[in-house]
Amino acid sequence: MVDVSGKPPTLREALAAGEISMSAPAFEAVRAGALAKGDVAAVARLAGIGAAKRTADLIPLCHPVPLDHVAVAIRFQERRRVVGIEATARTRWSTGVEMEALVAVSAALLTIYDMAKSIDRGMSIDAIRLLRKSGGRSGAYRRGRRQRRRGLRGTKAPR
Repeated sequence: MVDVSGKPPTLREALAAGEISMSAPAFEAVRAGALAKGDVAAVARLAGIGAAKRTADLIPLCHPVPLDHVAVAIRFQERRRVVGIEATARTRWSTGVEMEALVAVSAALLTIYDMAKSIDRGMSIDAIRLLRKSGGRSGAYRRGRRQRRRGLRGTKAPR
């Protein structure tokens, strides 16, 4: 793990997103909450929140982070038959919460797949990405904005 003991705790927040596309029958069943396993949106939200809290158990070398807030939002895009997920994670700590937000999105999407696979095994999970983050030494990041390039000078490639 990276040593973060010298970094001061600061407010840090991350927003990640992803989506799952599916057939029309699966989309309607998910949106209506009419699947045998129950209310897909509610279960996916809970799965995302729970996964964010367990990120360090899932991702090697990831620090356990005391989360102050995790939210998972679900949006239905009827025209594209896509369910979009956005997850926000927030803490006051010495390391960021990008991984927690990304894991929350991933778990929520996988939960939707699991709950709807009886209707459509051809669903596609796509575009899991960090949209923005704030706090910490590296400062703010917003997807789509031109970022200052950080070189790799002084680093050695792993052997």
